[in-house]
Parts: sequence; C-alpha cells; structure tokens
Amino acid sequence: MSSEIPGAPGFLNDTRAAYDAIARPYSEQLADWLSGRPLDLALVTAFAELVRQGGTAPVADVGSGPGNVTARLDALGVPAFGVDVSPRMVALAREAHPHLRFHVGSMTSLDLPDETLGGVLALYSVIHVPDDHLPAAFAEFHRVLVPGGHVLLGFQSGDEEDRLHLSERFGQEISLDYHWRTPDTVVEMLVKAGLRLHARVLREPDEDETRPRAYLLAQKVSRPR
Repeated sequence: MSSEIPGAPGFLNDTRAAYDAIARPYSEQLADWLSGRPLDLALVTAFAELVRQGGTAPVADVGSGPGNVTARLDALGVPAFGVDVSPRMVALAREAHPHLRFHVGSMTSLDLPDETLGGVLALYSVIHVPDDHLPAAFAEFHRVLVPGGHVLLGFQSGDEEDRLHLSERFGQEISLDYHWRTPDTVVEMLVKAGLRLHARVLREPDEDETRPRAYLLAQKVSRPR
C-alpha cells in the first residue's frame, strides 16, 4: 500500500490505503456505471450543460476513482480532470484515459487556485468524509469555483446515526468508513459554505443497491456564512 499523507487526518489515510488495496477490482466492477443508470446520467448531463453555459472553466471530478465519469464529462464537451486520494486509482485512470488529466489530492484541501473551476463533481466520495471535516470540503468547493459555478453531489441517503465500517472488500483487508446523511443535512452545509441549492433528486435504490441515492445541484452565489 502507499505511504501515508504527512499531517493528514486518519480518515484520509484510511481511505487512501483502502482504495489503493482494491483499486483494480473496484475499477473493473464499476466500469462506466453511468451507462446503466439513465436518471443518474441525465443529472450529470444537465450539470455539464449548466457548466458549458457558464463559460469555458474546467470541472474537477473529485473522488474520480477509475476516471469513467471524468471521461463522460469530456465526451459531453466539458473540459474535465480528476482528483482522487488514491495514487493507484489515479494510475488506473491515467492508464484507461491517457488523454485526460488526473492527480492525487484531497477534497478537504484542493491544490487548485481560487475561482478557476466552472464546476465541481463529487459522486459518492463525500460518503467517506466525517461530519466535522465535510464543511472544510464544501468551503474548498466554494473557493475554487468561479462566481456562478456549479456543484453536483451524489451520495447514499440515510440516517446520520447510521454508519458502516468495512474491514474487507474484494478479498482485501481494509479499514473504510461510510457516513450516511439526509439531503437536508447536506443542503444545510452547502448553504453555510455559500452555495445555493438549485435542485435535489432522491431516487429509490436499484436492484443492486440498498439505500436511496441523493443528488444535490448547487451554485456559488455568495460568500460563506
């Protein structure tokens, strides 16, 4: 497994180590998962269209994993790049999509200049961020977005008291925590970060899912509270 991130909180190092360990089978299992979910794809497509209408600033796919959604954004005509905490995930994404840019990084401290992005996409990556660190991530989204830029979040919806810890996946020993939240809880955090809610969608789980999926579309319109 890769070395720890110096000075990083424990959850980041645990998440990095876990996804490094399962990078190959995870990437194979979730290859182009959007193609089989038309509603989810429609939301990503609408997000891409909103970003295009706002100008030419790029989109950061935060928690990009194997890079399939980053590539989908590129195919939709949006300049996009991926950011992931796992070096092995980044390596696989570069291998699969050599024409796109991917780099190692954390959503709680993005190595990006202020007001340079037209959009931030975070699909099923905020689930690994504890409640006390999530406001910092949303503050980073606000910081890097141009005025009027958009955020699209996707996450499993659930009771805040409910948590999941995995010690094994794909036959690998890992230590990975999942944090479930209601859309209302996440909306409140977004608003405090200076992001106005534009739309919310809550869909029922598909046959291979156990929890409802929440999508929140927000826009940078104000300073953080």
